[in-house]
Amino acid sequence: MQLSERFDQALAYASALHRTQMRKGSQIPYLTHLLGVCSLALGYGADEEMAMAALLHDSLEDGPEFAGIPRVQIEQAIREQFGERVLGMVLACTDTSGESVEKEDWISRKTGYLAHMEAATDPGYLLVTACDKLHNLRSIWQDRKDVGEAIWERFTGKKEGSLWYYRELGRVMGIHTRAGRIPVVLVTEYEGLLERMR
Repeated sequence: MQLSERFDQALAYASALHRTQMRKGSQIPYLTHLLGVCSLALGYGADEEMAMAALLHDSLEDGPEFAGIPRVQIEQAIREQFGERVLGMVLACTDTSGESVEKEDWISRKTGYLAHMEAATDPGYLLVTACDKLHNLRSIWQDRKDVGEAIWERFTGKKEGSLWYYRELGRVMGIHTRAGRIPVVLVTEYEGLLERMR
């Protein structure tokens, strides 16, 4: 598959939204995560719009803070520039309700996202979110080699809560793998990494 100029535009927009953002607890540009998720998605068979959604999957959560652009404007820009399907996948990847709603506590947001993911049937969204979670787990694994157990202090759920969440994500991914919505090999890598972190 050859990527078009629309993909280039999505990459440029993602870069603009996340330019000042760094990965948690590091000075690594956040864009590396977006590129990593996109690379995984393409490697697992994503079409161009799925790849664009992979680049933009955190734009509604993080764009308002790091780019200073209201969420409603980011939604509108994604809809106008990249279409309803891309926006739908980005919205599905977002675990916050919107600017007008107070952010729920961590456990409520995570249990809500798990229920949302379990009920989903869109293979595009499911591939993007699975690649996002796999890339996050890879990053934790790599950083843990450097900083040890202190890695868990970067996360609201600390070690116990974070591992609970990643185990539950693996359970939900397994459901979708059995239904043919997420590639088996992706979930196999995910589960292998998670097992090594215990």
